[in-house]
Amino acid sequence: MPTRRALILASLASPALAQGWPSRPLRIVVPFPPGGSTDLLARRLAERLTTTLGQTVLVENRPGAGGTTGADLVAKSPPDGHTILMGVTGSNAIAGSLYPNLPYDPVRSFAPISRLVSAPLVLVVNPRLPIADVAAYRAAALAAPGTVTYATPGNGTSMHLTGVLFGQSAQVSLQHVPYRGSAQAMTDLISGQVMSAFADVLVALPMLRAGTLRPLAVTSAARHPLLPEVPTMQEAGLPGFEAASWQGLFAPAGTPPAIIERLYTEVAAAMQAEDIRDAFARQGFLVGATTPAEFAAFVAAETAKWAEVVRAGQVRLD
Repeated sequence: MPTRRALILASLASPALAQGWPSRPLRIVVPFPPGGSTDLLARRLAERLTTTLGQTVLVENRPGAGGTTGADLVAKSPPDGHTILMGVTGSNAIAGSLYPNLPYDPVRSFAPISRLVSAPLVLVVNPRLPIADVAAYRAAALAAPGTVTYATPGNGTSMHLTGVLFGQSAQVSLQHVPYRGSAQAMTDLISGQVMSAFADVLVALPMLRAGTLRPLAVTSAARHPLLPEVPTMQEAGLPGFEAASWQGLFAPAGTPPAIIERLYTEVAAAMQAEDIRDAFARQGFLVGATTPAEFAAFVAAETAKWAEVVRAGQVRLD
């Protein structure tokens, strides 16, 4: 991690460094395998930035350990603006609480550039259950603590932690049922083997339209454009409840502020491009770039929030 003196020197040299940047191809490190939404977003951005920055922007997939392998690579890269991370909630807000020997600091090892997209979840239940809203769901959990089950793609996922957060906020005890991925979790939910799930909107949408799942509430602060008839958790009686997975760009700590600002300017313009904005909105994402300062404050708040959820919920990865 850069020393305070190194950070001061980098700040003083920032305008001069930025004038010659970028001086060679850039790479966006994606901490997951090719083909997922994080990878797709990085590749769409790379295409646009290659044109606007005048240097080739490559995407490098470095999967492993829930996104922390790729994040660690960027954290230890030279802070010259040529290596950036497409970070996510797990790698840059939750990992510090779940991995006791994490080789980087999710907050201090990075210079946030911009949050790009976020994806709230939707609480869904099997429609054969006599549960039509969040109040009835909470009442069922209060009546028989630990018997209301919710399926997730695995321990430590945003779906798992959102369920823990719901239990803390609603003061109920839910039974977590982890799976290896979303497909089997949804299959068992539809068949009635589990009762509910905090699901990705895009994953749940076909089943909601087919009537094989019933939506109770979305976890965003405002209603979701693809589910305008579904209330938010706050509207459903849980004040302040908000949870979403998100994706954003980070540079190594110590990257000159002028380079961070240039990257933000180019990325914000790219996210306003109609083809990029509409493509990800159709996938259920809320699209919109934030400033580096806004993103830094957001990551700090997210890190503190999920750390408390992990601690109070005694969440473990085993």
